[in-house]
Amino acid sequence: MSDTLLLVLDLAGIAVFASTGALVGVRKELDVFGVTVLALITGLGGGVLRDVLIGSVPPAALEDWRYLVVPAATALAVFVFHPAFGRMERQIMVLDAVGLALFCVTGAVKADEAGLNVLAASVLGTLSGIGGGMLRDVVAGRVPVIFRGELYATPAFAGAFVATVVHHEGYSEWWYALAFAVCLGWRLIALKRGWTAPLPPGIDHA
Repeated sequence: MSDTLLLVLDLAGIAVFASTGALVGVRKELDVFGVTVLALITGLGGGVLRDVLIGSVPPAALEDWRYLVVPAATALAVFVFHPAFGRMERQIMVLDAVGLALFCVTGAVKADEAGLNVLAASVLGTLSGIGGGMLRDVVAGRVPVIFRGELYATPAFAGAFVATVVHHEGYSEWWYALAFAVCLGWRLIALKRGWTAPLPPGIDHA
């Protein structure tokens, strides 16, 4: 995958995730600083965790100014126009799924480029996708979405695994679209049909 394409996908995913973080901040009635911090955490958290774990320090988010400007600008847009964003709940959930798919693919590629095996790179690709949201929910005092029964991490791992195999075997860049589609399609179908992860026997979802 070319560096330019990787950067574009990374920034697109950051903007999408930052918007969800900023919206949580607005609903928690935080000030502009709090909203911006939540947006930065959500947009950059997963990538920073991945970079630290593969030894790519300082993380890309601290080396390239665009990685900070994009989520900050997104946060300000949501802060100012939050009534409009608040009415777009369904669309934002779809965008969140898009961001998840983008991050699990780019994260897996970066992890594989660092020399990790296929399984480890897939796990780090998954972390890239879910890490920011986990940090956002913890900071905002919410139970992280991946612990609430929703199928979120599983589609991310599936997409990350496909992306890792594609990169590891040197297949054409067009095959990354398959990895993206696996994660995005699974997540959207789970949202539409209400699919959830299984609980221990005898325990029902609330």
